[in-house]
Parts: sequence; C-alpha cells; structure tokens
Amino acid sequence: MATLRTSVVLRGVLTGSRGTERVCFRSRGRPRPDALPQQLPGPCGTGIPCRRLVSEAESGSSEIKKPTFMDEEVQSILIKMTGLNLQKIFKPAVQELKPPTYKLMTQAQLEEATRQAIEAAKVRLKMPPVLEERAPINDVLAEDKVLEGTETAKYVFTDISHSIPHRERFIVVREPSGTLRKASWEERDRMIQVYFPKEGRRTLTPIIFEEENLQNMYSQDRHVDVLNLCVAQFEPDSAEYIKFHRQTYEDIDKHGKYDLLRSTRHFGGMAWYFVNKKTIDGLLIDQIQRDLVDDAISLVQLYHILHPDGQSAREAKEQAAEGVHLIKVFAKTEAQKGAYIELTLQTYQEAFISHSAAS
Repeated sequence: MATLRTSVVLRGVLTGSRGTERVCFRSRGRPRPDALPQQLPGPCGTGIPCRRLVSEAESGSSEIKKPTFMDEEVQSILIKMTGLNLQKIFKPAVQELKPPTYKLMTQAQLEEATRQAIEAAKVRLKMPPVLEERAPINDVLAEDKVLEGTETAKYVFTDISHSIPHRERFIVVREPSGTLRKASWEERDRMIQVYFPKEGRRTLTPIIFEEENLQNMYSQDRHVDVLNLCVAQFEPDSAEYIKFHRQTYEDIDKHGKYDLLRSTRHFGGMAWYFVNKKTIDGLLIDQIQRDLVDDAISLVQLYHILHPDGQSAREAKEQAAEGVHLIKVFAKTEAQKGAYIELTLQTYQEAFISHSAAS
C-alpha cells in the first residue's frame, strides 16, 4: 500500500444521507468533486467488525467456553503474580532535575500517604487488554472504470463527525484505477490520528520499531519502554501491537529477564502469553529461584484453568493436589524442563528447611 502524505491538500465538506460532515482527504494533486456513496450497514454500523476480548486459544471449539484474559479469576491470579513494588512502580523518570521535597508526618499521616501510594500504584498496574487480531478489511464498494487513469493519487474520504466512535467511522479510498473501497486498518488508524490526534501516538510508525533498533533496546533491558511505546502507538488488536508484544516476551523468555516486567502493567500479559503457548517453564523456575513460590503455584493454577484437559490438570484433579504439589505434578507431566523444575524446587525446600532450623 502506498504511503499517504499526512498534510491536508483538500478539505471539502460533503453532505451524507444523515446530514453528517464528511471530509475528503487527499495526498496530493488538485481537488475533484467526487461524492461519497451511501453508508453500508455492517456489524458495527459501517461494515467494520466489532472486536472482543478473547484468549489466543479461543479460536477453537465454540462449544466449550474457554477462559479469557479479562475473566475475574484470571485477572485475580495475574494481578497477584504481578507484584506491588512501590519503589519500582514510582521509580524516578527521566526529567528535569528539581530540588527534592521533604515532609514531616505523623505516623497516621504516613500510613495514609502509604495507602494513597498503593492505590495510585494499582492504577498504574492496570493491564492493557489482550485481543485477538482484527480481521483485514478488503471490501470493494464500486469499480468505476470511467475514472481509471484520470488521477495518479488516491483520495481518502473520512467522516469527521465527533459523535461517531472511531471503530464505526466511515472511511473509504478512491484508487487511481477507479476502485472505491473501504480503507484498510492501517489507513483508518492514520486518518483518525490526523483528525483526532491521540497523545503519545505518531501518524507514522516510529523508527524504534525497526528490527535493528528493537534489538538495541532489548540489549539495554528497555523492554518496558518498548511495550509502553507499543501501547501508545498501536491499537490493541492490530497486527503490529500483537507482533511487538510477542517479540518482546520471547526475548525476555530467551534471556530469562522476567523480573524486568515484574511490578509493571505488562507482567500479566506476558504470563498469559506463556500460559497460552504452554511455555511457562522458564518463568516458573525464575519464580521459585526468587522465593516467589506462591506466584509459581498461581502460575500452575492458571495453566490448569486454560488447559483443563491437559495431563497435568487431570492428574492434579485426581490427586487433589494443592500448593507445592501442584508444581511437582506439572513438572512430571507437561513441563519441558521437568527435571530442572524438580531440582530447583528441591533446592528451595532444602534452603527453607535450613533457614527454619537456624531461626
């Protein structure tokens, strides 16, 4: 798809069937008086499919409803595993240096300030949604051969009515060949950003998302910065959003840098991704080694919730396994690094016993 220039050369107000304003956006060239066709009905009013929260595994059988990312039980487990490290959540940001502020507080005031900080931290830890990738838009509305060759640039017609949700906004493209079609998702995102700018988002994809630059960011342990920029730049069901999130999670898993996302809003999405892929071994070992056995147990519980028909879930149910025994069952059945997990768990238990005896 040719890249459209973002500067507006033509802005003509057209009247649609409902009296709404429609703006003609063109990349270059002189204006032409083409009018928009009548709006076509669709699932969301304009033929744009509605999106919903789903797990990556939900594309299978529709007979059995599988857990989704936003299910209350799933969210409870993910929030618990994320952690609440206030020092990490409120770490100093890169900004202009200012003199520090000191306050004298009573014990009651300190407790109230701590409570407020915890509430603010929970807001910052709100996880971005996990959506299935949106279906591409390939709808052709008309083939007007009489217009073929009359222009060398594309026209983009955008409904800029403020009362219309962006997902229902009518945007069409007139090709130089005379074809009138619905705009692709990339074109829609770009036009919406032109007319309704979103803070932190650019019209064109930042060069930071080029492969070479991404690898430089990963080598500097700036995975959180990549994910934050990804959330700001892309829609959560776009192919780019999903691609860069998965790529970042894979790099973390490859190098065992799970702690980088702990106590951030991205940890839950990472855990969800590994559980769906059935590749929780690395994260599970990391949790045990960091004395986060409760989180490791929660991870296995989430694994059983998403894969209830797996051997691990069945045996855990038969044995009424709880606590650390859940981890042992998983290690002996579906784990890819079962022996390593058992050894790590054994080392932890021996250290725990020694510490208890010494105290």
